[in-house]
Amino acid sequence: MGRREYGGGGNAMEAAATGLPGWLGRLVEESFFVGCGAHESRKKNEKNIFCLDCCTSICPHCAPAHSSHPLLQVRRYVYNDVVRLDDLEKLIDCSYVQPYTINSAKVVFLKPRPQSRPFKGSGNICLTCDRILQEPFHFCSLSCKVDHVLLQGEDLSSILFRFNESDFAFSTFENLRMDSSDLIDDDGQVTTPSSILEDPVQYHGCSASSNSGKQGAGSEAPKKKKKSGGFFPQIVLSLSNRRKGAPHRSPLS
Repeated sequence: MGRREYGGGGNAMEAAATGLPGWLGRLVEESFFVGCGAHESRKKNEKNIFCLDCCTSICPHCAPAHSSHPLLQVRRYVYNDVVRLDDLEKLIDCSYVQPYTINSAKVVFLKPRPQSRPFKGSGNICLTCDRILQEPFHFCSLSCKVDHVLLQGEDLSSILFRFNESDFAFSTFENLRMDSSDLIDDDGQVTTPSSILEDPVQYHGCSASSNSGKQGAGSEAPKKKKKSGGFFPQIVLSLSNRRKGAPHRSPLS
């Protein structure tokens, strides 16, 4: 099933009719973790903040200019955008959206992740993109839930909350440091692109993290120790190191 496009001219009346706020439409469509055009020469200029007033992504260098606006921090896991569940639940009802755990904090994917092949068979799957899910969840991402509500012809106002702007104040971003390799969370923990992302399925007998199937991005397969040598090389080595004594001639008869 194709994803619905939220922004742009022709859909403005539809968005108003369905109660879709501008910030929500832009949040699920915006491109994050790309270089900021206004700060191309600055380091750590990736756009990882979403301004709920301006409905656009900004970088940490842009944040001071938006200090009076509510700001939402977007995080990254293996090329996918995620937001802390605690933050997102202040904006919209995230019930039945499957959360994941990264660095001990629950997060929700903004968009559905690419699938190599559609799921075929019985099981609990996302109502929008058919990704297999853990019970009792119905959606794999925020976008999938929004799509489903819109396709059902329902009003989004029933799942939107009137948020307190102080919960998204600029002060929470003053210690933000972001580049392509790491991110300092509000609680001081480090989130990296190779951080452990735990599927709820893993709490039911599966102990390996989703990172275990991927090598690279911060993890390396254990290297096998090279053997010092087999039987025959040791013989050759012992023979080559043997000291030669004076030759012994047989006595003359």
